[in-house]
Amino acid sequence: MTRILIVEDEPKLAALLADYLRAAAYEPRCIADGQQAVDEVRAEAPALMLLDLMLPGLDGLEVCREVRRFSDLPIVMITARVEEIDRLIGLETGADDYVCKPFSPREVVARVKAILRRSRGGGAVPGAQTGTPGPLQIDAAPYRAVFHGVDLELTPVEWRLLQALAEAPGRVFSRDQLLDRIHDDGRAVADRTIDSHVRNLRRKLEAVRPGEEPIRSIYGVGYRYEAD
Repeated sequence: MTRILIVEDEPKLAALLADYLRAAAYEPRCIADGQQAVDEVRAEAPALMLLDLMLPGLDGLEVCREVRRFSDLPIVMITARVEEIDRLIGLETGADDYVCKPFSPREVVARVKAILRRSRGGGAVPGAQTGTPGPLQIDAAPYRAVFHGVDLELTPVEWRLLQALAEAPGRVFSRDQLLDRIHDDGRAVADRTIDSHVRNLRRKLEAVRPGEEPIRSIYGVGYRYEAD
């Protein structure tokens, strides 16, 4: 049975999410402490983590940063702070998605299913590499991307974004088109989220080859990948 880690310090909300996930044939485990959540991920390797932003001790952003140092498991942030900057900060730390309180437990379960479906391949051919010319190689099975021989260590969302751009070198993608590629369940997501992910990708590419900018901004339109 697929294990889902719920990190939430409101007992009633945690229990409600657990009930809905259990009904959907998942195996939920509830934890109310941030550091305990990090330890649980290290020890048990759940399939996905639902992570509240406001936690005692380590808050959700700190937990997300800590987990991303050693794991790429899907992380869905749960937050009552709906300001756009908070959403972007959550995604920049390595979260794959977010839901805002109050929310429908059915919506959360639907998000979990969609993310797990994508993380297990989502229709991609396992082990297949994109026909990307130049120094970038993208492997579909483990969400792995190698740039000039260096593993970029991407989150699943970053991997899908880079794959979309690199599959069509020179093509300009609008933010809406890229959002459709990284979130295929039709949700409403601010297009500025793409800018945040592109910023993260550029930082990782720059760390490998300073001065090389394969992802180019097209003013007023979107982004394109330029193969070397």
